[in-house]
Amino acid sequence: MTTRLCLLVSTLLLCAPQARAEDVADLWGKSCKSCHGPDGRAQTRLGQKEAIADMSQAAWQKAQTDAALRDVIANGSSRNTKMKGYKDRLTPEQMDALVRYIRTLKAK
Repeated sequence: MTTRLCLLVSTLLLCAPQARAEDVADLWGKSCKSCHGPDGRAQTRLGQKEAIADMSQAAWQKAQTDAALRDVIANGSSRNTKMKGYKDRLTPEQMDALVRYIRTLKAK
């Protein structure tokens, strides 16, 4: 019984990060992709119209702190009035997950 329980717990722990990764990708798709694009390059109609920065660029990634990214997600952008804050629609955990997701967009 103990071996089965350990195996079950190990399996759940290994699967949990993947589920969260899928959740944040889905969240990006629903909340961010229409302007920032699937890859953060902002090569969308709205992204180009609003001159949204390319999040995949190393220089952009380096210039942004995690706290600054989270603040824009929560409160919106002062530079782009179309970017409204999500603090009333997303949990703190979801906003933190989006910051981590944005960090994965860096061009290799």
